[in-house]
Amino acid sequence: MSTKTLIGIVLILAAVALASSTLYRVHATERAILLQFGNLVEADLQPGLHFKLPIAQEVKKFDARVLTLDSEPETYYTLEKKPLIVDSFVKWKVSEVKKFYERASFEIERAQRLLQERVNEGLRNQISRRDMHEVVSGERDLLMSELRLDLDTVMREYGVEVVDVRVKKIDLPVEVSTAVYDRMNSEREIEARQYRAEGRERELEIRAGADREAVVIEAEAYRESEQIRGDGDAKSASTYAFAFNKDPEFYEFYRSINAYTTVFKDKGDLLVLDPNSEFFKYLENGDG
Repeated sequence: MSTKTLIGIVLILAAVALASSTLYRVHATERAILLQFGNLVEADLQPGLHFKLPIAQEVKKFDARVLTLDSEPETYYTLEKKPLIVDSFVKWKVSEVKKFYERASFEIERAQRLLQERVNEGLRNQISRRDMHEVVSGERDLLMSELRLDLDTVMREYGVEVVDVRVKKIDLPVEVSTAVYDRMNSEREIEARQYRAEGRERELEIRAGADREAVVIEAEAYRESEQIRGDGDAKSASTYAFAFNKDPEFYEFYRSINAYTTVFKDKGDLLVLDPNSEFFKYLENGDG
């Protein structure tokens, strides 16, 4: 390799090194500041390709997108001094790059630590002013709204905007959950016994009503049957009387023949009567 070629390669490498130390790019998803010997020269650099002085100037970048801080579950106490385990998260982003550098030194860990402390304090204050029902369902949206506004006001001093605060889950401690479940079971058992007692009372009422109705129906049916039977007997007696009056001799003969048929139906029957009895007058004399 000739001396000229070697010198050319060295010059190219030097130019690449110089370009890499003087040129830098800021992406659209980033925020950046330019420092010169540790002092802030330019804040909030726009996305694109930029130049800087090698060695003397330094560029610091930070993610400009909305970030998520997933907090660890913490125990807070309600207005009635009841413990709740709350699991929450915060959506936040850098809104003022200069303030964020001056107050948080562009360190995401420091910003998240400050934000976590403020979230814990804010949740503690908000929950301690409300009872369990309001925290769990009644005023949950209002609680989150007030907490976000308070956090945003405080974190603006650090150049941070709090976009949203949400509660993922609210649980009771194990010992409290057991007591609550036991109380719920007791309440449900009392309610079940009350329903069963009311059911038995209703059953007795229905049975008594049905029995009473059955007696009434049976009495009315018996009355109606006796009335029909009486009407039938009266009609039968009237028919017999009419027939008897129309031909008494024939009617008496017909009745006697029917009586003979009934009495002498079986050969083994034995009947002890006076031969001169009125019963045998049609047997002794066909003319009666």
